[in-house]
Amino acid sequence: MPFKIVRNDITKVKADVIVNTANPKPICGSGTDLAIYEAAGMEQLLADRAQIGKIARGEIAVTGAYNLNAKYIIHTVGPVWEDGDHYEFDILESCYRKSLQKAVELKCESIVFPLISTGVYGFPKDKALQIAVSVFSEFLLKNDIQIILVVFDKKSFQLSGQIVGEIDSYIDANYVRDSHKREYPVRSRRSAGVRELSEEAFYEEMLQKKQIEDNYTYDTDDESIELAEPCMLSSDMSLEDQLANMGASFHDKLFELIDASRLDNKDVWKRANLDRKHFSKIQCDMNYHPKKKTVMALCIALELDLEQSKDLLARADWAFSPSSKVDLIVQKAIIDKQYDIMQLNVTLFKYTNEILGV
Repeated sequence: MPFKIVRNDITKVKADVIVNTANPKPICGSGTDLAIYEAAGMEQLLADRAQIGKIARGEIAVTGAYNLNAKYIIHTVGPVWEDGDHYEFDILESCYRKSLQKAVELKCESIVFPLISTGVYGFPKDKALQIAVSVFSEFLLKNDIQIILVVFDKKSFQLSGQIVGEIDSYIDANYVRDSHKREYPVRSRRSAGVRELSEEAFYEEMLQKKQIEDNYTYDTDDESIELAEPCMLSSDMSLEDQLANMGASFHDKLFELIDASRLDNKDVWKRANLDRKHFSKIQCDMNYHPKKKTVMALCIALELDLEQSKDLLARADWAFSPSSKVDLIVQKAIIDKQYDIMQLNVTLFKYTNEILGV
């Protein structure tokens, strides 16, 4: 099952397991801890917690969920941030890992986490986010469970300064103003003085940038790469003949690429952050028309380069848009050969509140 990021109150999210950032002692703390106790039922949950006693940092304990829309609460005690040299990273990783392992032991299909230790315990949010995503990514490769990361507000969701700087620069350089959106008529865009670029002109500009020249290479001599066949319409050919010579469908091209990648289907749908049932539908229905974000997720999973990605999108009747932040961020990941879907989704959520896959 896939990974999701949502901005919500954790007590309002439905899942088999809700993870609570607990106090080491059997008392109700503040923040997420307090919210969960109040939503579950303070008196009965405190009584359960008292039976458990003290929980060491990095460890977990399980109680019922009572009034929450869940089966269990996993209480875990995160580290108090000092300077990063007192095992804070190891302890935080243990919180996530042991919570996930227990959820699987309990035969749960979904688990929801807050960003552990980033409240009063002071763990830097960007570092905590990287640890969470790293553990989730590794765990999902071997286990089928839906992981939901809940962030309460924009301030709770931070990326490292380096990532933010690179993405901001890329969007600033390539993003056509917010008013340049498909719901606005062409006339209103022109009257607003927005510079419109054709897709061809956009890529011409983009490929001239030094960063892209340094990171993006495409070997046109590679015989294994077959791009979209050019449309060779001719007045000398009948329409029937032309239709009979169409290029490979999205379905056929996708599974040709999967075969060439030597990946198992399971590896592909996991690396694309897709649900197994969704991938099965793509596999079994030769006429299935995927959503654009599904195709982009598959491009990431198969580690396609930019031209191959454009080709696969075209076969599903899609194209990268120069006026979409999602498309620009995905293109930058492809150009930079950053094919970790979890990390990409963290960046996408930061800038667009959207993710690929799911």
